[in-house]
Amino acid sequence: MKEQIKKDLIILFEHWSKEKVVNISPLSKLVSASYREYYRITGKSRKAIGVFNADKKENIAFLSFTKHFIKKGICVPQIYAEALKKNIYLVQDFGDTTFFSYLTKARKDKDFSYELVNVYKKIIEELPQFQIFAGKDIDYSVCYPRSRFDKQSMMWDLNYFKYYFLKLAKIPFDEQELEDDFSVFSDYLLQADCNFFMYRDFQSRNIMIYNNMPYFIDYQGGRKGALQYDLASLLFDAKADIAQNVREQLLKHYIKVVDKIIDINKNDFIQYFYAYGLIRIMQALGAFGFRGLYEKKQHFIQSIPYAIKSIKLILNKKPVNVKIPALLNVLQQLTKSKYSKFTENDKIRKLET
Repeated sequence: MKEQIKKDLIILFEHWSKEKVVNISPLSKLVSASYREYYRITGKSRKAIGVFNADKKENIAFLSFTKHFIKKGICVPQIYAEALKKNIYLVQDFGDTTFFSYLTKARKDKDFSYELVNVYKKIIEELPQFQIFAGKDIDYSVCYPRSRFDKQSMMWDLNYFKYYFLKLAKIPFDEQELEDDFSVFSDYLLQADCNFFMYRDFQSRNIMIYNNMPYFIDYQGGRKGALQYDLASLLFDAKADIAQNVREQLLKHYIKVVDKIIDINKNDFIQYFYAYGLIRIMQALGAFGFRGLYEKKQHFIQSIPYAIKSIKLILNKKPVNVKIPALLNVLQQLTKSKYSKFTENDKIRKLET
C-alpha cells in the first residue's frame, strides 16, 4: 500500500513540477494524532509535501478551505496539485520548524521571554482572520463530519473523553449522571455566540514558523462555532505549558484585537473562554488516552499531566454557571490521580521535545 502511495505521489509531483523526483521520504508520525501520511518530495529545483488521506470528505474540506483562505490572503500552504480519486495532493513545504519546536527552544528555565510572548501575540492577531473575516463567506457545506460545533459534536468529544480516558484511567463514575451532565454542559456552551469559523485544532504543532512568519496547517476539521474554542486550544495546549500570568496577558490581547472588529462583552467572553477550555482539554485527554494509554505511545502519555494541571486551574475559576456535579466530580478525581503527577522523565523529555 505504502509503495503504491509513493508511486502515485511521484507521478503527481513530476506532472506538476516537470522534474524527476530526486528523493521522497516519509515525515515522522511519532507525535501525530492523525492517520494521514506525509512525504517530503524533492526534484532538481522544486519541492513539496505529498499527502495521502483515505478520508475523501476530509480531503475535500481541507482543499476547499485552503483555496478560500488563500483568496483572503491568510498564510496557509499553497496547493500545487491534487488527485482526489487517489486520495493524494501536493502542498507547499514550510520546513520542519513547528511553533511548538520553536517555543521549546526559546523557553529558558520555564520562563516566557518578551520575544516569545510577542510571537504568541502575532499568532493571536492572525486568528480572527480565520474566525471572522474568512468565516463570513466560507463554504460550510464541505465541513466534515458536521458543519458546526453543535451539541452532537460536543457530545462526541465528551464521550471520547469518557470512554478513551476515564475508562482507561479507571476513574469511577455513574454513567447516566455523567451523561446528563454532559448534556447540561454542552447546552451551557452553546449559549455563547457560535457563528464564527472554528479552526478546531489551533495548537502549536499546527503552526509552522517559515521565513520568520507563522503559517497555518491542519484546519480540515473546521466548522462554525464559538471564538473561545480556538483561543483555548492555543492557550491550553498541553505541553506548551503556558504560565497562567502569560495566558491571561494573551487572553487580554486577543480580546483587545477582536474588540476592534466586533463588539464583545469582556466578562462573558472570559467566562466562556474557561468553559470552552474545559471541553477542549477533555477532548485532548480522549486523544491522549487513545493514543497513549491504549496505543502505548509515550509522547501522548507524557502530555496527560499538563492537561490535568490546566483542568485544576480552570476548576478554580468556576467557569460554569450550571449544576454539573458528576462531571466536576470526575474532574476533581483526575486532579488527585496518579495521572496528574509529573515524573523526572516527563520533565527531562519536555526539555528535549
